[in-house]
Amino acid sequence: MSAKSAGVGARILDLILRLRAVVALVLLLALFSASTSAFLTADNLTILAKHVAITAILAIGMTFVVLTGGIDLSVGSVAGLAGMVAGALLTRGLWFSGMDHPFYPGVATVIFLALLAGALVGLLNGLLVVRLGVAPFIATLGTLYIARGAALLISNGATFPNLGGDATRQNTGFLALGQAAFFNIPLPVWIMVALAIVASVVASKTPFGRHVYAVGGNERAALLSGIRVGRVKLVSYVISTVCAAIVGLIIASQLEAAHPATGESFELNAIAAVVLGGTSLMGGRGSIFGSLAGAFVIGVLADGMVMLGISEFWQMVIKGIVIVLAVAVDQLQTRLQLRLARSN
Repeated sequence: MSAKSAGVGARILDLILRLRAVVALVLLLALFSASTSAFLTADNLTILAKHVAITAILAIGMTFVVLTGGIDLSVGSVAGLAGMVAGALLTRGLWFSGMDHPFYPGVATVIFLALLAGALVGLLNGLLVVRLGVAPFIATLGTLYIARGAALLISNGATFPNLGGDATRQNTGFLALGQAAFFNIPLPVWIMVALAIVASVVASKTPFGRHVYAVGGNERAALLSGIRVGRVKLVSYVISTVCAAIVGLIIASQLEAAHPATGESFELNAIAAVVLGGTSLMGGRGSIFGSLAGAFVIGVLADGMVMLGISEFWQMVIKGIVIVLAVAVDQLQTRLQLRLARSN
């Protein structure tokens, strides 16, 4: 084989690796639609869209962190914490000194405070990584336990049921967040689309987005060029946990209840979606819409396995294999791109 044909082959392989999430999605859709006629029905696609939206919103936030060369293991626990904060505010309200009865904030305030709780965890993650120099894996592993413990402490491990609110308290409407639909498309899907568009514009068209890629590509060079590396990392972690808090609110709204165990292992789905979508774990390479495609792969895979009656234990094994393969392919793509760069 000539050097020219080898170079062409390498470029074709690189293109396939870049589009791996799309290729995998097409193959999975073909496989599951051929295996069961119920897969492509309107009802199943609606359910699938809701599941994909959860993973996609987490992946959107996670993408910013991974692009900087970090990782965020706390997102699942943050989702659970946000749901519990909302549940406590809706059912118990707020007590202030000198009050005979609790104050029940409106739904907008409840959502804001739950998102604020998520943002504070992200701020803590960023400070641990930036100010104290703690490795992102260790820092976010620690806040994973902190957030989960806080969620359990809020209700002493109990569930907050009946989150529909009370008209006399003027705090109704929370359930619309996860159950409403426009043009027969669930509201969480619209939220996913809106966040994906905004995040893509931020990542590709703003100075902050360019700084995120620069920090992940070469942190030392970014620092020497005047980029405030610490601030970029800190904001990225806050974005990630705010997205996780949104997920927690959506799930609590869908279930009409908040449980402190909500979000367990969600971080694995988010990381898998990001890596499947082409974002390098080393940072500096990837895109929001790539992560979105990766989320669709994870969602379609999970939904299809359930419809085929595959054991839950085997589902865990298969999901683990997918994560390992995603990381292996990412490493292959990195080596291939280095090879192509040297040949040019």
